[in-house]
Amino acid sequence: MFSAVYTGGLHGMEAYLVRVEVDISRGLPGFELVGSVAGDVKEAKERVTIALKNAGISLPVAKITVNLSPADIRKEGTGYDMAIAAGLLACMGIFDANTVRDTAFLGELALNGEVNRVNGILPIALALQKKGIKRMLVPKAKEEECGLAPGISLIGIRHIKELLSYVQAEGEERKKQFPPFEKVKKNRKATGENQDFADIYGQESAKRAAEIAAAGFHHLMLAGAPGTGKTMIAERIPQILPPLTDAEQLEVFSIYSIAGKLKEMEGKTGRPFVSPHHTSSPQALAGGGRIPKPGLLSLSHRGILFLDEMPEFSQRVLEVLRQPLEEKKVQIARSGGTYVYPADFMLVCAMNPCPCGYYPDKNRCTCSETDIRRYLGRISGPILDRIDIFAEAANVQVKDFHRENKGEKTGVIRKRVMKARERQKIRYRNSIWQFNGELPGREVEHYCKLGAAEQHFLEEVFEAGQMSVRCYHKIIKIARTVADLAGEEQITVNHLAEAVYFNSGKQRFWK
Repeated sequence: MFSAVYTGGLHGMEAYLVRVEVDISRGLPGFELVGSVAGDVKEAKERVTIALKNAGISLPVAKITVNLSPADIRKEGTGYDMAIAAGLLACMGIFDANTVRDTAFLGELALNGEVNRVNGILPIALALQKKGIKRMLVPKAKEEECGLAPGISLIGIRHIKELLSYVQAEGEERKKQFPPFEKVKKNRKATGENQDFADIYGQESAKRAAEIAAAGFHHLMLAGAPGTGKTMIAERIPQILPPLTDAEQLEVFSIYSIAGKLKEMEGKTGRPFVSPHHTSSPQALAGGGRIPKPGLLSLSHRGILFLDEMPEFSQRVLEVLRQPLEEKKVQIARSGGTYVYPADFMLVCAMNPCPCGYYPDKNRCTCSETDIRRYLGRISGPILDRIDIFAEAANVQVKDFHRENKGEKTGVIRKRVMKARERQKIRYRNSIWQFNGELPGREVEHYCKLGAAEQHFLEEVFEAGQMSVRCYHKIIKIARTVADLAGEEQITVNHLAEAVYFNSGKQRFWK
């Protein structure tokens, strides 16, 4: 006898439909699992056999062959168990497979028959819905996660006996016993909604740099002595960014689903804010493992990656940033293929100017010139060249504590950022770009036109500063963002001057 049911698989971020074909025939008794399967998938035959036995169903003494199609894609993970069990039940004549031809089965089986959760169900549900699958049987614990996928009915299963009851029931009886999971849209809140820029004393220049970076999606470096508010500024940047769109939310949640960390994003509309410790390994940032999972770079996709005390990170870790900052993705090569995860994030860094943190205050700084050079040299030139904006967090004065006007509130800054982003949305509506900070050098002249006076000003700056071509283009892109925040269509000399100020800040430390 032959039967076929459906499930889904993952390769990196790509989900695909898997057809589970089962054949039971006369011959030497055995259970063969084929279709380019990894070791953890091959173990499914023991899990499924014992789970069915403990549910009161014994497999026939015959030659059993299970094929996971397409066979040219390597299958990994334990999520195929429930589909293999359903295929065996259909092949044994316990139910007609045609009654579930638009249904997919996904879940791991315990030996006692319980259905355990698996990671990555959300991106699989999104992909299967596009392939014509109308409903999915998933672990009960994963119903809510799959509920984020539109247009697909979900039935939560706790035990293989419930699977058996589902496939044996028909029509209205099946709907009555197993009503689809009711998707409830929860009220979500922005990340760190109780934090306000007005809580930060002074630091108007650093806060302005954060506003420009948020408006144009520019990478930002904050440098200054300990306790000047660098981390406080970075933690408040997500609040002035626009919330995730529905499409972005599904993309971000899919990454967290694959990583098994979706709980961290539950109830939030704010963009991800990821702050790794400086002892993190290159693998923690890029991702990896036998079955590669997304790393911290991918978990910060569509959000912010904050590196506090950046020079304290090892050079190997910092060099991992090179490819993602340019290509907006992370590639992990394995013998089974290359896994690609998106990593389009805004990099925000904070650092002290020297090991003790007080340079250039000679009254407090205890570092030698060699110590300072060695400390700053931990950040390579190519990484520095990929950071757009450099801002110094100055020492806070006592008078700042008692000012009546403590600065603009987050809501006021957010409105300007949102308006600037709307202008960019209109400007780049017919292109693949979204923000000024993303523009490649070849597109800068087209989207950021300069007048004669502005061109002359920039030429003088270029000749005096001996800057690179990449730096030249970055100044124009930052100026374009400054103009957008001001609501002006034309870039002026004032906009360029502010851009030069924020882009040339690194020269104060890296002379």
